[in-house]
Amino acid sequence: MMKAPERYHDRAHAGQVLARALTDHTARKPLHDPIVLALPRGGVPVAFPVAQALDAPLDLLFVRKIGAPGQPEFAIAAVVEGAEDAVVTNPDIVEGLRLPDGWLEEGRLRAIAEIARQRNDYRAGRTRLPVAGRSVIIVDDGVATGTSLFAAIAAVQRQDPRDITVAVPVAPPEILARLRDAVDHVICPLAPRLFQAVGFFYDDFHQVEDDEVIMALAGAPCRG
Repeated sequence: MMKAPERYHDRAHAGQVLARALTDHTARKPLHDPIVLALPRGGVPVAFPVAQALDAPLDLLFVRKIGAPGQPEFAIAAVVEGAEDAVVTNPDIVEGLRLPDGWLEEGRLRAIAEIARQRNDYRAGRTRLPVAGRSVIIVDDGVATGTSLFAAIAAVQRQDPRDITVAVPVAPPEILARLRDAVDHVICPLAPRLFQAVGFFYDDFHQVEDDEVIMALAGAPCRG
């Protein structure tokens, strides 16, 4: 088994490491008609080599985080495609904050607008691929609070998949423990006890642009 790196060069490198780990995993636990779902935008460059290694189609699972006041990357809630009327919160975090009046509702409306924009730009008229009865691999570039990822898991579970695997390059151990209770399999090569932020474990953690997402979707296996 390959030793996990202490850091990743970039998201593509993280995806290659994940792809090898998943290949080892599937040799022991075969997948059924797998599909890879990436959380845009950061999860897409990670998911691309995973989809290639598994020869599985790549699709998107649109989730938008709602950040804390003054800390937009620190997710306290999330909105997911297909359930835009609901805000999935992290109660352990929200209860400890004094949020301004209307903060979550304003965040929800911004998230809905961004999900609609991304869906229009990235899918370009293509329909969402079905997941019912399939092995679903959910991929992101890392996990901090887990708020967005747990919202994504709940959305997939409502679509009756055969099984769910979460594959992320880095996450804190306490979040991984919760994930293992929520899904069938978890693949995470790097689980540091001292966790600061996802970007700390990358040399290059630039903001992924729309054209990177579109190019990855165009180059990935595309059967439905």
